[in-house]
Amino acid sequence: MAEAVVAGREREPGAAAVVGRRRGRAVEGVRGYGLIVAMWIRSTMTYRTSFLLSAFGNAAITLLDFVAIYIMFSHVDVLGGFTLPEIALLYGSCSASLGLADLLLGNTDRIGARIRDGSLDTMLVRPVPILAQVAADRFALRRLGRVVQGLGVLGWAVSVLDVDWTPGRVLLVPVMIVSGAAIFGAVMVAGAAFQFLAGDAAEVQNSFTYGGCTMLQYPPTVFATELLRGVTFVVPLAFVNWLPALYVLGRPDPLGLPGWVAYLSPLVAFAVFLPASLAWRAGVRSYRSTGS
Repeated sequence: MAEAVVAGREREPGAAAVVGRRRGRAVEGVRGYGLIVAMWIRSTMTYRTSFLLSAFGNAAITLLDFVAIYIMFSHVDVLGGFTLPEIALLYGSCSASLGLADLLLGNTDRIGARIRDGSLDTMLVRPVPILAQVAADRFALRRLGRVVQGLGVLGWAVSVLDVDWTPGRVLLVPVMIVSGAAIFGAVMVAGAAFQFLAGDAAEVQNSFTYGGCTMLQYPPTVFATELLRGVTFVVPLAFVNWLPALYVLGRPDPLGLPGWVAYLSPLVAFAVFLPASLAWRAGVRSYRSTGS
């Protein structure tokens, strides 16, 4: 018994050391990410007029999606039982969430190109976690245009919707945006990890992010039940905005899920990010240099 106690005590510092190293590496990654982002922002701000035009163009291009929806409603009053302001809530929340994820992690889809040309080797020898380097590389501040445009549409929707704004509903709107960005970010990291095996699967990743956002801009009532189950229980994109927005609007879930599920988005984001991070680590460990 005494020997077991001693052995247990000997293992405890080792476990604490592992946790400490991981925590230190996470802090190091955040710091490195911030330094690289700051460098690219300084570079961008050297040409401020160009940045403003790029950001405006980015916002205008993404706004065309909502313009198409607006034109559609010039011929119909409702779509799938949803009015224009209700769909604007879906559109604005999804666009803002994807914009945040794209701003912070959007460059992860370039990992396939780096694997092919061997430039990933350069990142491996730097004293900064590789995910932080890949995500921050060529940080595009102009992507703020999508975020601002999405928040603008969302703000208009909130101002015209006839909703009983209880404290829970008010809180759920910002939580929905941040959690949605985290879910999209997890999908981006998982897609980047998959590229270590596929070589180049950026379009597969984009089909779940940009394609998923396009789907989430429309009410769930226009889609088949099988698809709703897939984006709820397999790839949980429904937690980006569908489930929280349905609760805000006081509408029932097509799958019959209880209302409290709308508040699970932060937990779902964490649950999705955990396997995505493990997949990323496995992908990095399986990487074989091109030798160039």
